Amino acid sequence: MADPCAQFKDMKSYWDIPGMKAGVITGKVAWSLLQFCKAKGFALPSFNCTGSSSCNAVLEAAAKIGMPAYIQFSEGGAAFFAGKGLPNDKGKLQASILGACAGAHYVRNVAPAYGIPVLVHSDHCAKKLLPWFDGMLEYDEYFFSVKGEPLFSSHMLDLSEEPHEENIGICAVYLARMAKINCILEMEIGITGGVEDGVDNSGIAKDKLYSTPEEVWQVYETLAPISEKFTIAAAFGNVHGVYKAGNVVLRPELLGSFQDYAGKILQSSKPLNFVFHGGSGSEKRSIDEARTHGVVKMNVDTDTQWAYWEGIKKFYDDNELFLQGQLGNPKGLDKPNKSYYDPRKWNREAE
Repeated sequence: MADPCAQFKDMKSYWDIPGMKAGVITGKVAWSLLQFCKAKGFALPSFNCTGSSSCNAVLEAAAKIGMPAYIQFSEGGAAFFAGKGLPNDKGKLQASILGACAGAHYVRNVAPAYGIPVLVHSDHCAKKLLPWFDGMLEYDEYFFSVKGEPLFSSHMLDLSEEPHEENIGICAVYLARMAKINCILEMEIGITGGVEDGVDNSGIAKDKLYSTPEEVWQVYETLAPISEKFTIAAAFGNVHGVYKAGNVVLRPELLGSFQDYAGKILQSSKPLNFVFHGGSGSEKRSIDEARTHGVVKMNVDTDTQWAYWEGIKKFYDDNELFLQGQLGNPKGLDKPNKSYYDPRKWNREAE
């Protein structure tokens, strides 16, 4: 098997990738960027966003360092984007579909102005949330029929709670559909612990937190004949959230063993493309080792949630006496406080 990353090893910049542009990228260009990441030994950060403010914060930060990034929406985050006042019926999840598509359109409209490539992604979709996935994919297909590319760069199916064979089988069905519109699939095997977006895996059995080489290979041999455009969120002790040191045992060396197992069969070096879930709070040495084993995307949510809140908290702490009413502050009882409680003020501090 030829090395899919070979053509990128001598490239000096991701801008040298054919078709690369500022704004949302999809299909071959997006996939080539992930292969460039693997060839260069780094992963793209992927941030969960819940509205235009958090999207802007990600885009601004990425632009400042001149690097691409992912913006991703969870099912709950997408519903929030559309508005919590909208109905979001079980089995329909219409607000989540609307919010995710609205978020993707928003990013498509503003991202080019920031001058960096962006991938738009949907996060964990469990089996009970498949109506959400179906709705987004239907709009991808419509968008493809008009624009020649999907609305989203990629989608994630998280069927890790289902039997292994069922997980892979459902992923194969969806990948065949996604391949027709050049959309990338991210799938998960093994379970990410902790709590995220209302899903509580904090009490999961320890052995479920670690995938095996055989499981990972089964994913590859099933999906690869359908499309090359898939990534694997294999479990190596990952946990959502931030926890006391020692409570989480990450074993990034397992990713290396998965690569070796598949590589021997395929006669290729690092044929797999991995995603690092539960990145918040992880030790740098674990992140650095994971990068050497073909991790091309790393999810960050809890750390940025705290950073967003901390900006607001600091603003409040610094201006508390100006935030107790519309009128009255240390400058006078009749002095207005509008310039302090204006949402643009403290939202900007959060960003």
